[in-house]
Amino acid sequence: MTPLATFPKGGVHPQENKHLTNALPIETMPDPPAVSLFLKQHVGAPCEVAVPHRNDSRCEQSVSENLLFSSQHPGALFRLLVDKKDKVREGDQIGEIGTRLGAELHASVGGTVLGVENILHHQVGSAPAIVLRTDPEAVAPTRTPVDWRGFSREQIQERIAAAGIVGLGGAGFPTEVKLNVKPGVKIDTLILNGAECEPYITCDHRVMVENAREIVEGAKILLTVLGITYCAIGVENNKPDAIAALNKAIDQTDSTDGFKIEVKPLAVKYPQGSADQIMQSVTGRVRPSGQRSSSIGIIVQNVYTTKTVYDAVALGKPLTDRIITVTGSGIARPANLRVKIGTHISDIVNYLGGTTADLCKVVVGGPMMGFAVSTLDIPITKTTPGILFLNHAEVDAQAYGPCIRCGFCLDACPMGLEPNNIGIYVEAGRGAETEPFGLMDDCFECGSCAYVCPSKRPLVQFIRLARQEINQARKLKEAREQKRKAG
Repeated sequence: MTPLATFPKGGVHPQENKHLTNALPIETMPDPPAVSLFLKQHVGAPCEVAVPHRNDSRCEQSVSENLLFSSQHPGALFRLLVDKKDKVREGDQIGEIGTRLGAELHASVGGTVLGVENILHHQVGSAPAIVLRTDPEAVAPTRTPVDWRGFSREQIQERIAAAGIVGLGGAGFPTEVKLNVKPGVKIDTLILNGAECEPYITCDHRVMVENAREIVEGAKILLTVLGITYCAIGVENNKPDAIAALNKAIDQTDSTDGFKIEVKPLAVKYPQGSADQIMQSVTGRVRPSGQRSSSIGIIVQNVYTTKTVYDAVALGKPLTDRIITVTGSGIARPANLRVKIGTHISDIVNYLGGTTADLCKVVVGGPMMGFAVSTLDIPITKTTPGILFLNHAEVDAQAYGPCIRCGFCLDACPMGLEPNNIGIYVEAGRGAETEPFGLMDDCFECGSCAYVCPSKRPLVQFIRLARQEINQARKLKEAREQKRKAG
């Protein structure tokens, strides 16, 4: 028997804990009373509620005392997107990115604009968000599929950009930007990432089982934009029903269009779902440090992102909802939920019957790469794959100790980095000196190092602190250089 494909360096095998939800069909949660939509839910710049518009003399900066600004543009003219007390429909655009790197933002519910407020955020403390009060009488728009083959490549890209789609696997990179490959760069392979290696999380799994046809059609749309014919869908072998559903959808698709799409079963090993690791598992190619995947002829897209691409192009549907896994022993009823983006965790908890008495920890994301939160008054974003409610038996609360130089983290790191030395430098107040260890270009904070550490050292947190110190040192150096040139 041929061994399943995997990446050769590092990796770990944490307990999967997917049994709580991997067989639960996707269910739709009713609209919450209100949503909070962060202006930045993607890699790049925040959306603007009002954007510069120099062709309309009627839109002065003082056009309305109710005008909502996420930032100021002195002296510029503005096109008003939304105003306080405005009524919006589900799917209306309420945030615009313009020519900057980012993704458009849309109302996830029909209702009334309450304002722009600083709302608690699971990663950055707080951030500006548009708050909408849901109108219970609002009717969601009806969307009829169209034959996307009638669109040009440019029209397809425009529809993807207009829908505000970002990578739903967690990175949040704007999808239309990733597809806009520079002239002269040769792409020959599209990889759809269906590994979903993060423990507990099963949202991608259920999308593959229940929406395999849309994923295959989405793959064809992406292939059309890229101008290539080959797509491999990488799926860890612990999802046999997803593999079967995808193969069935491929078998039933039109084979005369010239595309070759195939499923590649992969070994179960964390972090198989990382872009670098799945590229190496599927093709054997290794991305050079500091380069993009396109430098080795590959574009990687998440399977769920690919399904939303189909929705955007064939249905004209913007990204206003997403499927998340709500799981763990600390929630009354685990589920795979379709929820409106901007829904607060507290509303999700109420819908699922509350938490258990022995709840110990709440994590937004998965246990390896997620962020623990201290309140349920936090909204989900486009990139939220799940929420974990963990009891005491599921949480290791031991205090961490000093590095014992065992080298386990060196063996576990899939990128061949030195997490032990990064941690030691940070503890010594020398985090800005860790750039030679490669963390800025290659570490994606998978947590494999921390998982195997016998001293329970918070190595991912050390790496984040080191990155902050490196960025601060860069800014200081740049400021000094500008001062020197000016003087």
